[in-house]
Amino acid sequence: MGTLLVNLVETLKIAQLSGQFQPHKNTKHFLMNLRRAITLSFWLFPCVTMAQQPICLAPVENVFEPMTDMGDNIMVKAQKAEIQQDTQASFSGNVEINSSSARIKAQQAKIDKDAGQLTASGKIGYLDQQIRVDSEDILLDFKSGELNMQETQYRMLNFNGRGQAGNININGDNGISLNDLSFTTCPKGAEDWRIEASSLTIEPGDMWGTVRHTRFYLGDVPVMYLPYFKFPVTDQRQTGLLFPEVSTSDRVGVSYAQPFYWNLAPNYDATITPRLMTDRGVQLQTEFRYLTEAHRGQVDLEYLDADSRYEFDDARYFYRLQHLGELDENWQVSADYNGLSDDNYIVDLGSDYYSRADTHLYQNVGLNYFSNQLNFSAEIRDFEIIGNHPNSYRAIPELRLQYRQPLLSHFKFSFNSELAYFDNGDINSPTATRFHVAPTLSLPLANAWGELVAETSLLQTFYWQDVPEASLLSETVSRTIGQGRLYGAINLERQTRFFGEEMTQTLEPKFQYLYTTYENQDDIGLYDTNRLLNDYIGLFRGQEFTGLDRISDSNHLTLGVATRFVDQSNREQLRLSVGQIFYFSDSELTENERNSDRSALAAEVDWRLSSKWFLHSEVQLSSSNQKVDRSNLSLDYQIGPNRLVQINHRYVRDISGEQIDQFGLTASWPIADRWQWVGRWYEDVKGNRSIETFTGIQYESCCWAIQLVAQRNLSNRFDALGERSENEFESGIALQFVLKGLGGSRNARSILNQGLFGYRQPYFLNN
Repeated sequence: MGTLLVNLVETLKIAQLSGQFQPHKNTKHFLMNLRRAITLSFWLFPCVTMAQQPICLAPVENVFEPMTDMGDNIMVKAQKAEIQQDTQASFSGNVEINSSSARIKAQQAKIDKDAGQLTASGKIGYLDQQIRVDSEDILLDFKSGELNMQETQYRMLNFNGRGQAGNININGDNGISLNDLSFTTCPKGAEDWRIEASSLTIEPGDMWGTVRHTRFYLGDVPVMYLPYFKFPVTDQRQTGLLFPEVSTSDRVGVSYAQPFYWNLAPNYDATITPRLMTDRGVQLQTEFRYLTEAHRGQVDLEYLDADSRYEFDDARYFYRLQHLGELDENWQVSADYNGLSDDNYIVDLGSDYYSRADTHLYQNVGLNYFSNQLNFSAEIRDFEIIGNHPNSYRAIPELRLQYRQPLLSHFKFSFNSELAYFDNGDINSPTATRFHVAPTLSLPLANAWGELVAETSLLQTFYWQDVPEASLLSETVSRTIGQGRLYGAINLERQTRFFGEEMTQTLEPKFQYLYTTYENQDDIGLYDTNRLLNDYIGLFRGQEFTGLDRISDSNHLTLGVATRFVDQSNREQLRLSVGQIFYFSDSELTENERNSDRSALAAEVDWRLSSKWFLHSEVQLSSSNQKVDRSNLSLDYQIGPNRLVQINHRYVRDISGEQIDQFGLTASWPIADRWQWVGRWYEDVKGNRSIETFTGIQYESCCWAIQLVAQRNLSNRFDALGERSENEFESGIALQFVLKGLGGSRNARSILNQGLFGYRQPYFLNN
């Protein structure tokens, strides 16, 4: 039996007949319309984003491979063809109707020139890259462009969604209609839930589809009915209700949030969300977004008029503005402005933008200029303090200018300057205007195996301070400091064996000599300056403090070395870094007194112990007493996305007079078929108490999941004086039911991101 190819677009020739029959202009689009009709029946329900278990995914047969060389042509293949003069052609035996985007298979197909119709029957299958449809018969009218399919069953190929429709009809005059349709993500024979509708219609030119008599079933029990609703059928944003968010917690009780999306214009929109909390009342959350050719931003406002659990009668609110705009090719303006009504707002009501451990909200506005040689910025850096924290200085404003210029063949000249005014709002604290300039001449030399940089800088700073009468600070200060720096690094490598495997080992030693002159700075206030902590990278910063109010004199040499082991697949298996600063003289700066001639030894280790085990560690070992000043250890065991155990320990000997010594354990593990357990426990070793206990269990089938989570942790609430509670705990139990395919996007792994100590991925080497 031969194969017959028929071009339906150009002439629709049947075997060797002359091309007298011309199809309707819509004929070449019938495959596209069929695909659109079936896909729109699925648009009733949001696309599933949750990762599916492999056991739920049945193998897909006859995967469609696009025939890109066909263009708009449609071809018919068959084992047998019967031609009756020039009016009819019948095809039988493995009939295929192919286009560049889809394929239809049938046992029989018939083209009737006089009637202007194509019919196909016998186990019809439609397939493209997204969907597969099985049907009993197809009728295509070439003259009207009408397509009709009976008793269809469809399956989405990109995820586990399927359903059926009793009838599909596509008509150029009446649009698209589907009758007796259904949808579920459950496997065949185990429909734990499904949605059924009597009809779905889309009229020509309409951006909305209409669905009638929709029923939602759990098992065979109907639990919800909607007689009528509309949904968008285009990619254009449409006004309407979004899926609600339901949760429970000890802080708010049962929370139900119903977002309403408002498509105000093509370049701006709003989302208005009333949130009902059984323990607190009704909160209004709004989000407004805008986008122009040069500007974009977002405004958020949350308001709760009467909180039944709040100790005061005041209304509670939170607001946030973010803006980024281009004034022209080089100028840019930005804003990040936040505020709230009270210290406990985030703790009590939650936030999508801040955590309850935060103590400051940004209130920044900036203007920036960028070019190849010159950068300029003008910024107001303010913030709102949460709780009873020391009043910090604001920079209102802060102006920065940076200029770079190559000199001769190898030298580079740079000029950094800054002008800032500092005020913390306290009449008993000084205010100051600071002007700083720092011209630098450098000689950078670099190639593939190393680099050498020599530079010298002059740091000139002027202060005009408005100080209280009893203050020891000076009203005017001129500070001149010179600095010289020499930095070098070499990259070496060799072939070696590491644990029996061929590896490339690198050796990367580097050094830095830094000399900075001394000048007394006791008559200068501290406005944006804090002591820096030195990890391995920090050893080569060349400064001991943030900001400019304290510049320490220095005469020291920093030595460091790193080594990496890289396997044949170019993956790092081990990275080890260690470094230390050696001081040739003591610092005369009051705030930088040292009791040793060397810094703490800083080391870092990242080790891929195996395909399942990962180790990350940082440690700073004091050179004066050989005790650990700071350390962080994380050991991870992973054999899958939901099979992991992480052990971590964090230690700081002294930070603001406090010691941190915390031990944590995080785990996620399957405990039975479709049952998953997650847990987290953090212990304050110094205080001998648990600071967070968190456990959850989830049952997950192919099409639905239920999560039960219980936790106990520090409340972090502030008292009337703004002091954070260190002994008050809160407990809560949360239950969430997720239907896959109906907006559910959380899995068992996502539970680990909740609570005070969210799960942190291990520090992977370059995968």
